[in-house]
Amino acid sequence: MSAVLTLLALLLLPAGQASAASYSVTMKGYAFSPASLSVPAGSTVTWTNQDTAPHDVKTTSGPVSIHSPMLDKGQSWSFTFTTAGSYGYVCTVHPNMTAGITVRAAAPATTAAAPTAHEHTGSSSGHRPTAPSRTTPGGGTPTTRMPSSSPSSTTSPAAAGQSPPAPPSPAAQAAQQPQTQTAASSTRPLDPLLVLTGIVAGVAVLCLLLVGSRASAPRPPREEEA
Repeated sequence: MSAVLTLLALLLLPAGQASAASYSVTMKGYAFSPASLSVPAGSTVTWTNQDTAPHDVKTTSGPVSIHSPMLDKGQSWSFTFTTAGSYGYVCTVHPNMTAGITVRAAAPATTAAAPTAHEHTGSSSGHRPTAPSRTTPGGGTPTTRMPSSSPSSTTSPAAAGQSPPAPPSPAAQAAQQPQTQTAASSTRPLDPLLVLTGIVAGVAVLCLLLVGSRASAPRPPREEEA
């Protein structure tokens, strides 16, 4: 019963294609119909025997070798072609039954370029481009760093409304210099060697004064000898 339903479904479908990814080939009148078929890679081709004689499918050329079991009347066999190339096949029971299938390579998937995102800034100068997000190897959510719009915490005195102190004038520097030298000299301690030298000099001067005063004193007259 299932074989009859399959045969009716194949007859109702357009010859040469069963669906978008499935194709059918009938074995009837000791021939494959269609004898030439072109399918994209990944398609499935189903052969159905409608003759009273048994038939099979065996490749004679192609990148992949296939060989179906012997199919009696009403039986079907399917094969999915995943390798692109040209295949030639025959029925081993009836070598005059030949056909071919061309398997086209699957078209490469095209990926649209990721658009460049833009962010609005506070000024009216325009937009600032931002690099598109990327997926991390671990599968986590990527982190996009945004530019900081907060001002710097350190501001110059001019920006804060305070002017820097003016340098002192040359006249003020010259007036301050003698005062500084006087204060330094007043706080400097006396040298002990200088003090000792002054004392010795004072004693020597005192001795000289004493000797000079004695020498200048008048001598008393000598008494005449009797």
